[in-house]
Order: sequence, then C-alpha cells, then structure tokens
Amino acid sequence: MSKTGKAKFKRILLKLSGEVFQNRKKGDSLDPDVLCDIARQIKRVKELGVEVAIVVGGGNIFRGLPGEGHGIDRTTGDYMGMLATVINSLALQSALEKMNVYTRVMSAIAMPAVAEPFIRRRAMRHLEKGRVVIFGAGTGNPYFTTDSAAALRASEIGADVLLKGTKVDGIYTADPFKDRNAKRYKTITYSEALHKQLKIMDAAAFSLCMENHIPIVVFNFFKKDEIIRVLKGEPVGTLVTA
Repeated sequence: MSKTGKAKFKRILLKLSGEVFQNRKKGDSLDPDVLCDIARQIKRVKELGVEVAIVVGGGNIFRGLPGEGHGIDRTTGDYMGMLATVINSLALQSALEKMNVYTRVMSAIAMPAVAEPFIRRRAMRHLEKGRVVIFGAGTGNPYFTTDSAAALRASEIGADVLLKGTKVDGIYTADPFKDRNAKRYKTITYSEALHKQLKIMDAAAFSLCMENHIPIVVFNFFKKDEIIRVLKGEPVGTLVTA
C-alpha cells in the first residue's frame, strides 16, 4: 500500500482489547512480537496522515468483574483493571517509540511519574502535532468498561470514527467460534445493536456513539492490511451507524 494513499478519516480512535497483546500459546500476557506487529500497523496508519488516538483494555492482565470470584470487591477490581490498562499503554508506547513514532500516554487516574493526566485540550494538541495519544485507565471510574472509555474519548476529541480492532472480522449474529451458522453483519444500526444486545461493545458505548454521531467499525486487527482498508473506506468488517 502506498504511503501517499488518501485515508477517508482524518482523526480516529482505535480501541484495542487487552487480549490482543497476549500470546495464549506461550502464556504471555504481553508478547513482544505482538506488540511489535501492533506498533508497525499503527505506524503505517500514521504514514497515511491520520491522527491516531488509542484506548487499550487490560483483560490480558486483570479484569474487574471476574475478580469478584476471587474475593475482590467490584470497585477495587475495576481500579485494578484500570491499572492494567496503563501497563499495556506503556508497553505499546515503548514499542511505538522504538519505531520512531512519537507517543504520549494520558491517564484518567493521576500518576505523573509514568503518564500525563488526561486534559482534553492537551490531548487534541498532541494529535495536531502528529503524536499518537494512548488513553489509559479507562474513564477513571469503576463500573465503566474500556469500550465506554473509547466512546467517551472519541466524542471528546472529535474523532471521525471509532475503530474496534478484534480477532474476528466484524459483528456476528452469534459467536463465530462456537456457532458455524453465525452470519456477519456488513452494516447495522446503533438501535439494532442495542436491541439485539450484541456483545461486541457494551450498551453505554453504542449509546454514546449514537448520540454524538460517531460511526463504529469492528474489524479483524490481525488480518494483513485490514486497518488500512478500513481507513480507505473499503467495505470490510462491520459498520455501525445511524
């Protein structure tokens, strides 16, 4: 793909789940080869002239809700999960900067030794200067998922689209790994996604994007050049819109 090719979107919010950072076969929570591949793809996006903000999950390290099964109350567990997202953010920042991609990590929980506090105007200035901005610690509040954080940050920075990179190539009628008859939606409305209780994102995230007219594209982040095809406006993955 040519570096001079034009992208359909100027500013994007990329949501990556924590699971994309791990190597299940090796049992690694943070796999260096995976991090390198993610950084390489993001660098290619930057070469298209796209402003990139990223929200990462922390499920490869710790999830708040399952923590209740280990005797950890939900609020404490959610804060632990937020700290896990900061670990992933720092790991991704390191991988990107090894490729000479200028990056800033901004945290919703104050931790000045490792990340800048989230300030909307500062985040937008970083984007305008061509830096990748990684938002860590979710919304900074328990009971909100990183999907909700992605929708919130996308709204705050005026993103043209929210891209959700997963290990499947879109939204399906059922789990495609469990149901061979599951069919992929090419397009679906926010209302349909909410009504059908599709689990690819939570209801709060769908609702926030709907209110702020931010389209969502769910795609396979690990399929070669798929994110570039999405940015070119090609019909890949699933588009969620009004």
